[in-house]
Amino acid sequence: MKAIIPVAGAGTKLRPLTYTQPKALIPIAGKTILSVIVDQLIDAGVSEFVFVIGYLGEKIQDYVAHQYPQLKCSFVTQNDRKGTGHAIWLTRDKIEDEEIIIVLGDTICDYDLKKVFNSPVSLIGLQKVDDPRSFGVAELGENDKVLHVIEKPLIPKSNMAMVGIYFIKETKILFEALDAVLQKEPMPSGEYPLTNALEFMICKNGVRFDAFKVNTWFDCGKKETLLTTNATLLKKTDNRSAEAQLDTVIIHPVSIAKGCVIKNSIIGPNVTIGESTKIEFSIIKNSIIGSYAELEDVLLHGSIIGNDAFVRGSSQSLNIGDNTEIDLR
Repeated sequence: MKAIIPVAGAGTKLRPLTYTQPKALIPIAGKTILSVIVDQLIDAGVSEFVFVIGYLGEKIQDYVAHQYPQLKCSFVTQNDRKGTGHAIWLTRDKIEDEEIIIVLGDTICDYDLKKVFNSPVSLIGLQKVDDPRSFGVAELGENDKVLHVIEKPLIPKSNMAMVGIYFIKETKILFEALDAVLQKEPMPSGEYPLTNALEFMICKNGVRFDAFKVNTWFDCGKKETLLTTNATLLKKTDNRSAEAQLDTVIIHPVSIAKGCVIKNSIIGPNVTIGESTKIEFSIIKNSIIGSYAELEDVLLHGSIIGNDAFVRGSSQSLNIGDNTEIDLR
């Protein structure tokens, strides 16, 4: 089984963090977004990976080489941001006529991968959402058969959003459909979504797709939802090894990577801290802190701090009388 993981996006909604760091390498619950996806696929028996890289792609390559030295993988570069359909089309020389799973590089879901692999037909991962207009949407028939898929419809006929996981058995037909779609005009955004090729396969080629509903879909696209995802995953993996810090209170769940030095601080809950970070005289909760960062005299909540960042707060000496209210924000 091969997996295709597109990680070429620029992560514009997470700027300025993603000016220097691919979104897929943002730390989350003691791992990175990418490692959560890759580990899940490896555990299910995926033996080979194709990564579609672009913006800051060399960092993805270096990370995979360092973190997964034994992994059988290859890299394809998407220089132009022409969407997920174009990204998958670029892998055509790496994929033979075989079953594949496609997982978008910012998609973390809780689902039974082995059950997916045992399906007799191709599958699309779905979850019900309140407002489907920002997603690819699937219309379902009897027995969860997918009748149509459409990308970001103005007037959705369904509230079942595609989460970014696709199990494809008819790989040859997929690339033929992508060839046909890429001959047409792109979306107004200039992109060719994979959704259009899937619709072509369903309506023109008669390929059967069924829906499978994921248990949980963790959104890693924006700061607020990324922090919520971090908190949720931390509760699942709660790392109690993060106790040994000097004069520091740890309020779980937290994840503190190796090499960190934390003194006279309060850490947690819901905090991920990357490798070799130094923190002194600080209170940090509901935040993600990158590797090799230095924080001193800060109070942080709902924050994301990048790698190699230096943050120092200010100290005050106050003499405050009775019945006084001071707002130092």
